[in-house]
Amino acid sequence: MSSEYDSASPMHSGWTSPDPVERRAAYEACAVELAALLAGEDDAIARMATTAALLFQRVPRVSFVGFYRVVSPELLVVGPYQGPPACLRIPFARGVCGAAARERRSQLVSDVHAFPGHIACDAASRSELVVPVFAPDGALLAVLDLDSHAPSAFDELDQEQIERLMERAFGQGPA
Repeated sequence: MSSEYDSASPMHSGWTSPDPVERRAAYEACAVELAALLAGEDDAIARMATTAALLFQRVPRVSFVGFYRVVSPELLVVGPYQGPPACLRIPFARGVCGAAARERRSQLVSDVHAFPGHIACDAASRSELVVPVFAPDGALLAVLDLDSHAPSAFDELDQEQIERLMERAFGQGPA
C-alpha cells in the first residue's frame, strides 16, 4: 500500500534539480504540507517534532534534522529530531549550532572540518545548515540543524527556503 510520503519522497521531481525554480517549487509544496500538518497546533515541541520528521523525509542528502532548544541563557538542549543520536547540550560558544544561536543568523557550512570549534556529534557529518528559529515576538526559541554526510550538501537556496519555512512555522523572525 502506497502512502502520500512515497509520491513526494526527497527524490521526487524538483528536490534534486539544478533548476532553482523547480527546487523552490519543491520547498513550497513542503511548506504547504507543513502548514496543513501544523494547523491548529500551538505546542512548540509538537510543531518541532512534526517539522523535523517532514524535513527528514523531504530534504535530500540529510543525515540529521533536529532542533536544539534554548533552555537557559547561552545553552541549547536537544529537542525533537530525526537521525542518529545527537549531542545533548551545546553552549552558544561552541559549534555551528552555538554560532547560529549566538549570532542569531543562519550558518551554512560546506565543510564542517574547516569550521572552527565544530562539534562532531556524528563523525560522518561533512556539511551543515543551521537556522535560528524565532517566536513571533522575536525571541530565539531554538535552532534547526540539518547535517549531511555529503560535502556541500546545502546551498544558499536551501538556506533561504529553510529560513522561510521556520518563519512560517514558528514566527516572524529576529527582533
